[in-house]
Amino acid sequence: MSFKFEKLIIWQLAMDFGEEINTIANSFPQTERYNLSSQISRAVDSIALNISEGSVEQTIPEFKRFLNYSIRSIAEVVTCLHKAKRRNYITQEQFDYLYAKSFELMNRTLAFKTQLK
Repeated sequence: MSFKFEKLIIWQLAMDFGEEINTIANSFPQTERYNLSSQISRAVDSIALNISEGSVEQTIPEFKRFLNYSIRSIAEVVTCLHKAKRRNYITQEQFDYLYAKSFELMNRTLAFKTQLK
């Protein structure tokens, strides 16, 4: 037995991405605990949370609305990554890797949303 969202590749990718981002956020300076670390962690968690919430007993338009929330959260994570890079909390290599993961997740989510009928 499983929930239908657990079978969605975008949900699975969002879950994995969330763990990667949280690992990075935990390495930020202690002074960022209630600022950037918290912000990026909440944003990345909301990606998978909105995918799952939207998929359960929602109409297609409602599900698309929740997917839009996920997409906005991805954009928020990307902005936090830019801030982390500018503050030298992450390396260019870490930024590039996580940026690429963000971009892939956004494109897959947009494609999934487009094919919903």
